[in-house]
Amino acid sequence: MVDILAAPFDGGGARRGSRLGPSALELAGLREALVERGLGVSSWRKLPNPEPIPVRDGLRSFDACLSAVTELRAAVATSLADGRMPLVVGGEHSISMGGISAALNHTSGNLAVLWIDAHADANVPGGSPSGSLHGMPLGALLGLPSGSGGEVDRQWSRLVEAVAGSKPLEPSRLGWIGLRDVDPGERELIQTHPEMLAVSMHEIDRWGLVAAIDRFDAWMRASGAKHLWISFDVDVLDPILAPGTGTAVRGGLSYREGHLIAELLREKLDGGPYRLLGLDVVEVNPLEDVANSTAKIVVEWIASLFGKTILGSSVK
Repeated sequence: MVDILAAPFDGGGARRGSRLGPSALELAGLREALVERGLGVSSWRKLPNPEPIPVRDGLRSFDACLSAVTELRAAVATSLADGRMPLVVGGEHSISMGGISAALNHTSGNLAVLWIDAHADANVPGGSPSGSLHGMPLGALLGLPSGSGGEVDRQWSRLVEAVAGSKPLEPSRLGWIGLRDVDPGERELIQTHPEMLAVSMHEIDRWGLVAAIDRFDAWMRASGAKHLWISFDVDVLDPILAPGTGTAVRGGLSYREGHLIAELLREKLDGGPYRLLGLDVVEVNPLEDVANSTAKIVVEWIASLFGKTILGSSVK
């Protein structure tokens, strides 16, 4: 059984509109696609979208973001406790803190995270070029220091306590696929933690996706984690293909590359010692889209992740 949790918060960045992402995915047939794969959809729950209040000091939209993340954390915790799989649809990428935090707590930290994204999203306030919270979720989940001071430090401490607490995400259990826009502080973080998995578009272009997913599988097994959370940001796809996002970066995955990642991950999940615990899909922004094409592509990607193939079975 799958719980679809719509988390429309989009106040952590400069460009609004991803609050409409859950509705776009619903209209694109997300529920129907899951049912076709033999999955039961127990609920489609829309969570509150707290409106940011302008502030002079501190992190932009902090209170609204913390409220949205806390609300989602509770919803995902309930879903997992009831034995269902949470599928979180956003909204911007800051919401991932809520779902992953709940999953870390549910598994007592026995969780790996695969971040499929053009961006690393591991900034901290003191090193963020934009100061936007949607570029900091992994920094908070890892429990990194803020690198700032004053009110920002106090806010960051509250956020880290809320999403990491006594069970921060371990660096050895964080991996990325599709990176192509990485900030200096994030690059330094990855370089100083070789136990992390970082597959950029350079590696994909050079070695291919089969090698990339084989590398992921080897890393996942070495991590010892029995549970996996996948976070899929639509901006990992090339904006020519998927224009409906507020964080577009040229040079992304093609349609077939995106689906091949999903299909290969499904094969690894079917044969591996780890299981998919939860999934979030973020940054679908209909205001930037054409005829809801990006939402349709995302729904098709989710179907592939849950086993849909051209001939009905995986090719070995």
